[in-house]
Amino acid sequence: MQNVFLKALTLLVIMTVIGGFVHLSAEAAPNKYKFDFGNGEVEKGYIGVSASDKYDEKKRYGFHTPENMINVPASGTGAASDAVQFETSGTKSTNTFDVDLPDGLYEVKVTLGDTFRASVAAEGVYQIINMTGNNATDSFQIPITDGQLNLLVTAGRVGTNFTLSALEIKKLSRHPETNRTIYIGGDSTVCNYYPLDNSVQAGWGQLLPEFVDTDTFQVRNMASGGQIARGFRNDGQLEAILKYIKPGDYFILQLGINDTNPKNETTEEEFKEIMRDMVQQVKATGATVILSTPQGRATDFNSEGEHTSVHRWYRHSTAALAQEENVPLVDLNVLSSAYFTSIGPEATSDLYMNGDSLHPNRAGATELARIVAEELQKQGLDGFTQE
Repeated sequence: MQNVFLKALTLLVIMTVIGGFVHLSAEAAPNKYKFDFGNGEVEKGYIGVSASDKYDEKKRYGFHTPENMINVPASGTGAASDAVQFETSGTKSTNTFDVDLPDGLYEVKVTLGDTFRASVAAEGVYQIINMTGNNATDSFQIPITDGQLNLLVTAGRVGTNFTLSALEIKKLSRHPETNRTIYIGGDSTVCNYYPLDNSVQAGWGQLLPEFVDTDTFQVRNMASGGQIARGFRNDGQLEAILKYIKPGDYFILQLGINDTNPKNETTEEEFKEIMRDMVQQVKATGATVILSTPQGRATDFNSEGEHTSVHRWYRHSTAALAQEENVPLVDLNVLSSAYFTSIGPEATSDLYMNGDSLHPNRAGATELARIVAEELQKQGLDGFTQE
């Protein structure tokens, strides 16, 4: 009995001497956080963070360079009634909000303050592209492998304020690898518009999740308005995809509309080779690359009532590239024209924004997303459903 007591006492002393094992376990970094930014009243259930709060090892969160942050008001309610503003930005900026997290996979929900258009970056790359409007909300998955999340709000449009009202972080898994993902690259006919669940204008990439088995895939739409192939490759969007994409993921790439604009000085030959470069870089990761051609204008009906736009947007080069690189092609240009022909000019016009023959409204984006999903399912790619 005495030996048992001595062993227990010895173990207790050892635990105390080597650093307080019990204490350290009790103080382990949380797996869930809710932050309310700004200097206003803190929303119940949230941790209040002011622009002046520097990262602290004991608190495990704070701004890396608070001297580059300011508190600002916001027009929302609750946690969205105030915000902080990032005075310096850029995906590689060290002006970040840092949170210690055990390695694993996390879901991060971001609510912006008052801003026209801004993007969210973390770990040195874009995570969300061009959130628009005051108090816009979106979320993303991110693997943490170095024990800390480093996040900031940055340029979506130069000259606008980059603000953050609230941040929610939830651990999904102790394995730091994203779920199977469909990444999307494209322009204003593809990108997200906010609020995501009820925006009047929408891109088909925004509505694609309605036709995806979310138990199998998450969708990350990295498209942005006005984008050209060179910009997508060189300005950070492809970089973000290459950081995380893996075998089993898909990358759907649709560009060409803005590349054909003379102001962007991209010949069809240059467009094709830039697209080829992106296709080859992503193929090298083991992921599946899918090329898509853009739909035409609402007004592309001929005198026989047929909708056709096969000569628009460098479509022929995209189709040829898919064949040359042996990757799947969604010829949305032709597929959507067949659908538009079947419903006629008036019903087709109803699928576009008022007075706009190029950009789909929410109903139009839904139909385009449905066509994309149906075609990929027909080609044998898994993960798609039909609502």
